[in-house]
Amino acid sequence: MIVLLHPRSTRPRNRRFPLALLSLAAVLERKEPYAIVDGNADPHPAQTLDRLAAKHHITLLAVSVMPGPQMVAAIPLCRDFRLKHPSVPIVWGGYFASLYTDAALNAKYVDFVVRGQGEETFLELIEALRATRRYAGVRGLSYKDDFGLHVHNAERPLRSPNDFPWLPYDSLPNAGKYIMPTFLGRRTAVHQASIGCPFRCNFCGVVPIFQGRQRTEAPERTAAILAHLQEKYRIDSVQFYDNNFFLNESHTVALAQKLIPLRLQWWSEGRIDTVVRYSDETFGLLKRAGAKMIFFGAESGSDWVLEEMNKRITTDQTLELAAKIRRFGIVPEFSFVVGNPKNPERDTRETIRFIRRIKRANPDAEIIVQHYIPTPHPDGMYGHVEGKIQFPRTPEEWATERWYNFTTRHDPNVAWLPRSIKRRIDNFELVVNSRWPTIQDIQLPGWGRAMLQCLSSWRYMLGFYEFPVELQWAQRFVSLRKPRLESL
Repeated sequence: MIVLLHPRSTRPRNRRFPLALLSLAAVLERKEPYAIVDGNADPHPAQTLDRLAAKHHITLLAVSVMPGPQMVAAIPLCRDFRLKHPSVPIVWGGYFASLYTDAALNAKYVDFVVRGQGEETFLELIEALRATRRYAGVRGLSYKDDFGLHVHNAERPLRSPNDFPWLPYDSLPNAGKYIMPTFLGRRTAVHQASIGCPFRCNFCGVVPIFQGRQRTEAPERTAAILAHLQEKYRIDSVQFYDNNFFLNESHTVALAQKLIPLRLQWWSEGRIDTVVRYSDETFGLLKRAGAKMIFFGAESGSDWVLEEMNKRITTDQTLELAAKIRRFGIVPEFSFVVGNPKNPERDTRETIRFIRRIKRANPDAEIIVQHYIPTPHPDGMYGHVEGKIQFPRTPEEWATERWYNFTTRHDPNVAWLPRSIKRRIDNFELVVNSRWPTIQDIQLPGWGRAMLQCLSSWRYMLGFYEFPVELQWAQRFVSLRKPRLESL
């Protein structure tokens, strides 16, 4: 039996379908016996692994690993499994393993890494383990040779979701518990209609994995899968996990037309320079198709920073989109990556000023503020920070408090961001998100929302963000949801 493990990555109320494991399960169906263990739904995954090992002969443990909490949860599970079952190979996949491949392989309990899109690589790894082929011929695979040296095979060409089977949702124990209430609806599911992104923003962790490539699911298939989820699990809303949901206007129109009959509310991600060019007719179509909120990477309020990021948008386009989308009742969610390594003070000052302009153009716009955290890029990281940062060499080092805070952007502690500027960024974020508490927080009581707005309104009006101790206390008291840290 092959065990697909999804270490815990979030709180139970935020759990969603483990799409990465379901994608592997889809290609294993009717070929290999498998079991899925999801730490977001199973409070005792280690015990579940023990029970599976007692009942079945496990031939491979495959672990999906995202940076941050999931990576931290994966370490003791894999370490314990290796001690109990030293002959069973362990393979890691997902964003952490794909971005920090050597660090993953430096763990004694990790034998293989599947980089990027994993379905075909995973199947070929299984064949190699049975000695029907050699590891060296498996594209997208990294492993340790007989001398312990790391071997990184060639990249695998990206395949369309259309080339793979539908996800076997019923293979999850009690799949209905993944349908959770959100601001979109009472029964929200997740779906990924494409993989990759065709753009090469040089701060983004998607780029080094997919190298500017994207493959998209046919609109007919997307609508058919959502119709199935609607019939099977009575979903009324969906969060799309695509890195770039709006590839072009013609595809958007075709997909929106297919979604209208389903009457679903949904959230997705898009590019500002793509969506701002859409006609009013297309915006109206998106609204009728159920678009409630669209996430956009605005990234900075400075055009010179956007150029350095290779973002290929302008601040004027962002302001134009903020005003335009307001007319159609779709909420834009603008994300900013603040802390340009060359001039963090100027970037912070100009971005704060720009966010205030966005809120004047569209008061309903939601704002997400993050510090710039670099990810390894083969062609050079944004801000030319090579040599200014040395990434950890093992998962255990990534799990230390210093690097965990770096990954989660809680306290990145990077050389180019002075503490005084970091405090300014954090204080501004606290004020703006108290003045306009996110509509995604369905558990925030009305009195809590009113309290936050009352306490923060004078600060925002005067542009005074220093020492917001009353807001720090208030947000702890009401436990305001933070979209940059939590899923919908």
